[in-house]
Formats: sequence, C-alpha cells, structure tokens
Amino acid sequence: MDDQAIIDGGSGAPGLLDDQSEQAVQPQFHLSKDIVLTADCDGPRAEALRSLRTQLMERHLKRGRRAIAVCGPSERVGTSFMAANLAVAFARAGAKTLLIDANLRRPAIHHFIVPDQPVSGLGQCLSLHGGSFADAVQDGVIANLSVIYSGGPAADALEKLSGPRFQPLMDMCIRDFDVCIVDTPPANRYADALRITAVAGYGLIVLRRHVSFVQDVDTLTAQIGANRARVIGAVLNEY
Repeated sequence: MDDQAIIDGGSGAPGLLDDQSEQAVQPQFHLSKDIVLTADCDGPRAEALRSLRTQLMERHLKRGRRAIAVCGPSERVGTSFMAANLAVAFARAGAKTLLIDANLRRPAIHHFIVPDQPVSGLGQCLSLHGGSFADAVQDGVIANLSVIYSGGPAADALEKLSGPRFQPLMDMCIRDFDVCIVDTPPANRYADALRITAVAGYGLIVLRRHVSFVQDVDTLTAQIGANRARVIGAVLNEY
C-alpha cells in the first residue's frame, strides 16, 4: 500500500430518500456538519484530510489514475464519511470531481451531501431500461463537485453492478471528470465492493480503531488484488 493517514470520522443524519419519488428538475443541496472542511476547516481533522488529498493527488491522480473506490472491510468504519469528505476536498482544490454512491445496500451519501428533495441515481441508471447516464449526474452541488446518488437500496444490487451498464458508466465518468470517488458497501458482507473496485481499478481502504484489525487489511488487499485492482492506501478513521 502507498499511503496511510488518520482522519476523525463522523456519522450522517438519519433518513433515507424515497427512490419511488420523481426527480425534481433542479434540486438544491447542502453539506452536513460531518463535512469537515466546512464544519471545522482549521481543525486537525481538516488538516489530516488535506494531507491525504495531497498524497492522493501526487501519487495517484497525477499519474493519470482518475477513479478511487473507497472500501471498508466491515461495517462501521466510515467509508461514506471518507468518500464524501474526499470528494469535497478534491473539489475545493479545483479538481473536477464526481462522487458516486455505489452502496446500493445501505446508501448514505445523501446524509452528507443532502438534496432538498428525492433524486434518482445509480440504481435506476443501471437498470436494463434505465435512462441516459448523464441524467443520473447531479451537477453543481458545490463548485467543481457533481454527485451520482444511489437512487435508494436495491435488492438486486450485485446484479446491477455486474450488468452491462456499470462499466460504460464508469468509463464515461473517468473520461469526463478529473477524479471519481466511489462509495462501496462493506466487503465482508457483500461482493459489491470487489466488483466496484475491479471496475475503478484502485481502492482506498478505510479502517476504524477498535473495529478493524490488521488481518482485515491483509484480507481485503488480497481480495482486491485477486480482482486485478490495486490498493493505493489505507486510512484510519479515528474517534
């Protein structure tokens, strides 16, 4: 693994969006208190996040690697927190950034970057009769940041991610954005994370003190490697 960093994690606000609601034409967005560059821009968490962003830009993005799947070996490690905060950090650095909520089991990005009304997203886009990929992208969330929300939980999540539309969607995203940050469900419960990381090509592992173990890193790193992707670093998400 290339990089390690320590970030103090957070938790999102409760509530799930109703994926049956019609998408509003122009939703508005606000950032929750768990976006540390907004809530505590001069604190140690924000400084650690900026340091991680710098490492990833120097060692990953400047080598032409545009996609990062944010992976956790288990639940309660803070992958959604990390994905949302990294996306905001890259956007604030001037990178044209796309955040994708590919956790179709228990999506959480909408807790951190909150739309004022329900929006459709990845689940609908990956359906065999889904609309155009561009329709799923919410532009102008903040300057330089776009989001593809999950569209709600999906019982057939792995089937959608393994279907014929996910790879072309990621190809479009990698082409059109400087960096794509992809949130994933816990790897010890679902195979989704390995599928997503294989398509993205690179994974960032998120761990939490008193929750994760060294063996968790070794196991997930080996699984990602077996799927012909690469682990670019590990982040300790610490209270």
